[in-house]
Amino acid sequence: MKSDTHPAYHKVTAVCACGNEFELGSVLKEVHVEICSACHPFFTGKQKLIDTAGRIEKFKKKYANYQGGKKK
Repeated sequence: MKSDTHPAYHKVTAVCACGNEFELGSVLKEVHVEICSACHPFFTGKQKLIDTAGRIEKFKKKYANYQGGKKK
């Protein structure tokens, strides 16, 4: 294997937004994630809405008067 062809592989600690930390291998020196297996609804069984920049409110406002079919 050529020494200059491949990037260096490190063992890093990934940090989730919920505060969970876990170790993995990566070519990056730091890894930050928004959601992990400790807070993901599929693994926890709890529904949790992650609203980024008011997208849920924007969606509700946009379709508040929508009755199905054609808009009037």
